Amino acid sequence: MLLALSTVALACSDDGGEGADDEVGESAGESSDDGTDDTTETTGDDDETTSDDAETSDDAETTTDTGEPEPATEPGCEDAEFYAVPEDPAERGPWAVGAKTVVIDGLTTEIWYPAQWGSEAGADLKGYDLRAFLPESEAAKIPDEKAPPQVCDCYDDLPIDAAHGPYPVVVFVHGTASWRSQSLSQVTHWASRGFVVVSSDHPGLMLGDILGPLCGLPGSQQDLSGDTDAVLAALAAPSGDWAFLDGLIDMERMAVSGHSAGGSAAANQADKPGMRVSIPMASGQPVVANPAIESSLFLGGNADGVVPYSSTQSGYAGTAAPKRLVGIENAGHLAFSDICEIENDEGQDILEVAVEADVCGASLAGFLFDCSDAFVAPEIATAIINHSSTAVLEEVLKCQDDDAFAEFEASYPDVAEFLQEL
Repeated sequence: MLLALSTVALACSDDGGEGADDEVGESAGESSDDGTDDTTETTGDDDETTSDDAETSDDAETTTDTGEPEPATEPGCEDAEFYAVPEDPAERGPWAVGAKTVVIDGLTTEIWYPAQWGSEAGADLKGYDLRAFLPESEAAKIPDEKAPPQVCDCYDDLPIDAAHGPYPVVVFVHGTASWRSQSLSQVTHWASRGFVVVSSDHPGLMLGDILGPLCGLPGSQQDLSGDTDAVLAALAAPSGDWAFLDGLIDMERMAVSGHSAGGSAAANQADKPGMRVSIPMASGQPVVANPAIESSLFLGGNADGVVPYSSTQSGYAGTAAPKRLVGIENAGHLAFSDICEIENDEGQDILEVAVEADVCGASLAGFLFDCSDAFVAPEIATAIINHSSTAVLEEVLKCQDDDAFAEFEASYPDVAEFLQEL
């Protein structure tokens, strides 16, 4: 049912994902009319704080009403300033992560960002109802008690941390038959360490559009480059729902990443203005030539049955330095997403739920559902992915000169291959 595949040539269809609200609370509870959990509290003002209004200090003596000390700060590139992050790139950063759903030119987009210190107190975790990404007729087949919620380690619409930054931007592109929140383990990790991350539901590529023709619905045109252009334009001149980012993001320090078909997009879109890093995951496309790119990172699993690891190696070989390649031992195609780990309360995965509900096309997709208990444990793959990707992002976009790869292979026995040409 829910796949992120770069090599599958499928017709595309209209979105049609209006059959269910796509946000759920911490326990898949009810949401208010504005799409936020009705128990979530936010200040609603980027300049307000839920702390005791004490000033941040490098001695980290400031505390909030939660009793947690506010972290010390550290410099970034030029005049940027951030909270100090853990030395281990795989360790989550000090920021709670805010999340906001916005729309630009009909393109539904999620923004994950560093939230104001302490503003998450009393708030419920945000979640996504995956039925919203199905054609409406198919979403209606899955009852509430069967729907598998995707819970995010983030909070809806918190105030952004306006006291620090400006924050570098990471654009993430999902894979074929997937959706904007497919890789929460990565995007929220980056946001917790001081990045603003944006990801859209791409027409013609997202789940509902891939299943649509199998449900008798018309196709939908795909324009991944145009989608990214629309998002970049909205970021460059934030207004409306995007206005909370105004003055707080660095459009000269950006990265593009993606998985599978989205990984190919990350390689092809590396020549967009402001792009300095490209991180293709489970993809074989070389990164397009661009003298502004300061680092490319290729990530792949050597048990990938959809995009062979040899293709990822070829993409790396065809890309100009500086570049790195990380191969993960016994990792499948979907290791770079959270898709395999999403289950309902009965322990059914999303494919089992779809087949049981007779969602059109689900039975045909079983052989492409790249999930197996025999693969490397998800937490190990996630640690490797987050370590390597975060190290590259911080090295280039936050001007951190620590060699975060010095003990990389020794720290992770499940790294099958590590190459770098700097």
